[in-house]
Amino acid sequence: MKGIILAAGKGTRLYPITQPVCKPLLPVYDKPLIYYPIALLMQAGIRDILLIVPPAETAAFEALLGDGGRFGVRLRYAEQAVPRGTADALLIGSDFIGDDRVCLVLGDNIFHSPALGSVLKSAVQNCGASIFGYWVEDPRPFGVVEFDESGSAVSIEEKPQDPKSNYIIPGLYFFDRQALEIARTLKPSPRGELEITDVILEYLHRGQLRVIPLEKGFTWLDAGTADSLLDAGQSIRSIQAESGRYVACPEEIALAEGWLSAGQVHALGAQWSMTPYGRYLQSL
Repeated sequence: MKGIILAAGKGTRLYPITQPVCKPLLPVYDKPLIYYPIALLMQAGIRDILLIVPPAETAAFEALLGDGGRFGVRLRYAEQAVPRGTADALLIGSDFIGDDRVCLVLGDNIFHSPALGSVLKSAVQNCGASIFGYWVEDPRPFGVVEFDESGSAVSIEEKPQDPKSNYIIPGLYFFDRQALEIARTLKPSPRGELEITDVILEYLHRGQLRVIPLEKGFTWLDAGTADSLLDAGQSIRSIQAESGRYVACPEEIALAEGWLSAGQVHALGAQWSMTPYGRYLQSL
């Protein structure tokens, strides 16, 4: 399975913060925001990753991440010239995806749970499409999934005024090879975008959609506004202080997956030994 991170938004809801710097490069506590979706894909066992960034921003991401070798992965880059919606990422990445399955994650979504890796690796094995349902107090700003009495998804609505459940769909999607075929048939919505909801609905109509509820113990954070960015940073700080373990540390995940050796991780930590992050790597 390949991985795609859509990190091409201009971050206008964060102006003036994001006028001089791309949103995924902003800090969420002690790491750049882009580390979190990269770590997510790595926890799913995915090593081939395409990062879709805003126009003229590739050099900034390459300066931070390089070719992914530091994390034991292979990173490639593409630019989304015009914002055309989340499903456009499938079209931009069509050559990269080829005949493989794909996991698509939004660049400003943060997931955390001690059980996250096993849940993600289970989703990788599924046929059709797998998405997640996350309970929120006010689901109206999101895509909302409705379940029947057996727990199967029966409808999905984008930003409904009268939601049929409190389960929203966060920005993490696992698709099989049909996703490209479906994306190529999409027409722009009234917003002028290719909606990922339309891709998901097609899988639902084909009877090939699995919705996995994320129950208690899972944390999902959206860093799209100033308040949510601050909340995310405070949440990460709290989790790390309580557990003694870093959240979304790509080098640690690579060590656990066997993609980097302990010696390699310690050497990387030595480069940043003046920082808590570097000393954490040296302690692994």
